[in-house]
Amino acid sequence: MSEVVFEASSVLKKYGTKTALTDFSLTLNKGEVVALLGPNGAGKTTFVKSLLGLLKINSGSLSLFGMDIQSKQAKRRLAYLPEKFTFYSYYTVEGTLRFYANMYDVPKEQISENIDNSLRRLGIFELKGNKVSELSKGQLQRVGLACSIVGGQEFIIWDEPFSGLDPIGVKEVRDLSIDLKNEGRTVLINSHILAEMEKMADKIVILNHGQVKAVGSVSEVAQGGTLEDRFFSLIKGSESC
Repeated sequence: MSEVVFEASSVLKKYGTKTALTDFSLTLNKGEVVALLGPNGAGKTTFVKSLLGLLKINSGSLSLFGMDIQSKQAKRRLAYLPEKFTFYSYYTVEGTLRFYANMYDVPKEQISENIDNSLRRLGIFELKGNKVSELSKGQLQRVGLACSIVGGQEFIIWDEPFSGLDPIGVKEVRDLSIDLKNEGRTVLINSHILAEMEKMADKIVILNHGQVKAVGSVSEVAQGGTLEDRFFSLIKGSESC
């Protein structure tokens, strides 16, 4: 039986009179690449912020590694890459990763090795001494991805990780997610790029109007067609209801 990394049960979240999540239930297991899909305004950001403990839900329950979502012990096992990664422009790439490694409590004697390994995995080891201000958008995105794995966290959340990346970078991120899964880590990806998610995700979660419309493997969700067609059907169908 798979180890449960995250579990949401009957979650309700409101902003005043507006309902952002309703009857939201979801289980994520160890060693999965999970795609979180949905149109703008579907509730994806609210879900991720709730998972991170940044928002307080109105009712229901959220647990991380079997512990309360606010548990410091649980949060230490999680890493998050926001949609627009930025850092102090005068820091070097190495200094940026060192900051995150310290934040994630990586033992001092292991930090340099973790930094070098993370940079190599993202194909940017040669940028180690460059300042953040000298990086292109794609290079900065790779630095953000490297920061998300430098601490060795078991649960990694990427928000639009392909932003600014060329086709080679997209493939490298895809390969990295598979490597992380094979290491027993769980990767949750919020993305609009359905074709990539269809290639790399073990579990698809389609969210709209704050509700889970479909969850399962690509084949289970696609139901004999393409993920794109199924996504369009679910989203447009729910809009017309």
